[in-house]
Amino acid sequence: KPCPLCDEAKEVLEPYTKRFILQEVDITLPENSAWYDKYKYDIPVFHLNGKFLMKHQVDIQKFEDQLMKLELQND
Repeated sequence: KPCPLCDEAKEVLEPYTKRFILQEVDITLPENSAWYDKYKYDIPVFHLNGKFLMKHQVDIQKFEDQLMKLELQND
């Protein structure tokens, strides 16, 4: 479905896509009902490496900081 906030977030994250894998989850699908119940009023929601990071808009500084920490751990 149209999601302008999701589209905006993907645009902001585009320059980083070589450093992480973006996995989109459609929370309206029956198999994602737990996500829907939790986040139906808070899209988009961002998790990094399985942990909640932020919601509604990309906080690029927070994202960069957490991505850098994750990369340093994996080196």
